[in-house]
Amino acid sequence: MKICIGYKIVSGPWGGGNSFFSSLTKELTRAGHTVVTDLDSNDIDVIIITDPRYGRRNRSIPFSYQTARRYARKVNTNCIIIHRINECDERKNTRHMNRELKKCNEVADHTVFVGSWLKSLDLWQGDDAMPSSVILNGSDPEIFNHNGFTPWDGSGPLKLVTHHWGGNWMKGFDIYDHIDRMLVDDQWRGKIEFSYIGNLPKGYQFQNAKHIAPLSGSALADALRENHAYVTGSLNEPGGNHQNEGAQCGLPVLFINSGCMPEYLGDYGLQFCDKSDFEAKLIELMENYPTWQEKIRKYPRNARESCKRWISLLEKIAEERTEITAKRSFKKSFFQKIIDAV
Repeated sequence: MKICIGYKIVSGPWGGGNSFFSSLTKELTRAGHTVVTDLDSNDIDVIIITDPRYGRRNRSIPFSYQTARRYARKVNTNCIIIHRINECDERKNTRHMNRELKKCNEVADHTVFVGSWLKSLDLWQGDDAMPSSVILNGSDPEIFNHNGFTPWDGSGPLKLVTHHWGGNWMKGFDIYDHIDRMLVDDQWRGKIEFSYIGNLPKGYQFQNAKHIAPLSGSALADALRENHAYVTGSLNEPGGNHQNEGAQCGLPVLFINSGCMPEYLGDYGLQFCDKSDFEAKLIELMENYPTWQEKIRKYPRNARESCKRWISLLEKIAEERTEITAKRSFKKSFFQKIIDAV
């Protein structure tokens, strides 16, 4: 198959979506498929559209979803459009993303959500719900693995770490700020350390924690493995990859009960509700560290498994393309009719 991915991979630290598409491109190529990021050829079998924010707002998106629709209507009517959804307004308290995602989704033949929590949001319900799948994200096991990780032996401070590309407060800074204050509390001084890798909210600085500039790839994996446990307080996370990277490096995970986190981590990590019970859960982790460290070694969310499911879906959809395209009915706004006529 020839598959067009509507995303340009960026070199260096650039968030979970960038890591996912890098892994998917690699695995598709290994499986013998051709991957492109433009619509210049007329023999594309599947287009994967991602972020609806095309243009100067998002330079990693090479074409708009309107252009993808035009390709499937006028250039190659056998081409299937898949919409991968990994965002929502609930994620960052925005008021525009759900509307834009819904409009983008109107051009798709199939939707892939990166988590069941995301799929369960009200905007994706109703009688006209799009045929869909849930495929969880995973990180590259060739980079994010246990090699070089040294578990905590209880003789010194437990080193906690987290990392995010985005600096939105909802990435978990309510929790991270709480940990920062814990570091100088009499109960915790000398018992824990905390490192944050990535961008910070505008105007915010840690007072006691170690802040490291954004990293990616092997440099990030090496930095994660220098610690003993991973923590994520990210709220309404649609399908994050940061917790996968920490877990795959062998670090037991403390995770907040929000968004996709229970689905991704389940019994592989220790769940807390908010900062009111975080310290109690941290104590539980420290008292049972070997148990949680052994559990996380079996963590299943890696890029190979995720991409295997993606490839299986793409091949299945390609086999059913005649039936799928026969049912296709692109919804067209007044403005889109004008654009198509040009």
